[in-house]
Parts: sequence; structure tokens; C-alpha cells
Amino acid sequence: MELKRIGAEECEKLWKMQVEAFSELLEKYQDYDISPANEPMSRVEERLRQSFTYYYFIMDGETAVGAIRVVDMKDGSRKRISPIFIMKQFRGKGYAQQAIRAVEALHGRENWALGTILQEDGNCCLYEKMGYRQTGETEVINERMTIVNYAK
Repeated sequence: MELKRIGAEECEKLWKMQVEAFSELLEKYQDYDISPANEPMSRVEERLRQSFTYYYFIMDGETAVGAIRVVDMKDGSRKRISPIFIMKQFRGKGYAQQAIRAVEALHGRENWALGTILQEDGNCCLYEKMGYRQTGETEVINERMTIVNYAK
């Protein structure tokens, strides 16, 4: 596994992967206002142009198995993972763990934050295994879904 920095010219590929990767969660939780599966491509393009955003494809050889976005203001504030996703056919193979370790190696191992769906036990277990701890801050999105915040 290696990370490959994503440029603006790969926006459409990134957006299509993101929509596909999050579509089942959108259907399950119906979080139309915040789901990455429901974002217009223009929003992804806008983020790609931000000086503090670092998008990476998670690569296995020549295959993009997912992507991760790091928000790093480079000012001492918490760095944020938002979002990370692995395509369905590649899940359960350790790619997310490897990608998190890799971005921490690139951007520094301390002072991280992220949010995830409380009802998705696998996501919560992944982040806790990686050393992230719940902050106690949550946001109820709807009757099906709550976002829980983590820090490291």
C-alpha cells in the first residue's frame, strides 16, 4: 500500500469513487445533507484546491482501493481525517489502517481528530485500534445516525 497525492485533474475519478463508496451508508442512514455520497463534484473540486487539504489515493500497485483526505492547517491546530474510504471490494484487508499510519507519518503522529458514525461499530473499532479516543462530543444527524468525534 502506498499513498498517491491527488491533483485537481483527478477530481472526477475521486468523486465517482467517493459516491460509490458511501452510497450504502447514504441509503442506510438517509443523511442526505452530510453524506459524501450526496456531494456534488464541485464540492470535491473546491476541497482539492484548498491549500490546507491533502487528498491521497490509497494504492495497491496500480489500483486505487480508496482515498483519504487530510486537513492540515500547519498552524499547530488538530489535523483532521475527513473522509477516508475503501471501496467495497477491498474492505477488510487492512488498507484503512495502513493509510492512517501513512498519513500520520507524513503529517505528524500527534494532534489528530476525526468523526464517524456511532452506529458503525467497525469504523469505531478501527479508529480505537489506531489509538483514537472518543472526545464525548456527538451530533445527532437524524433518528438513525449520530456522529461521534475522536481525537488522538
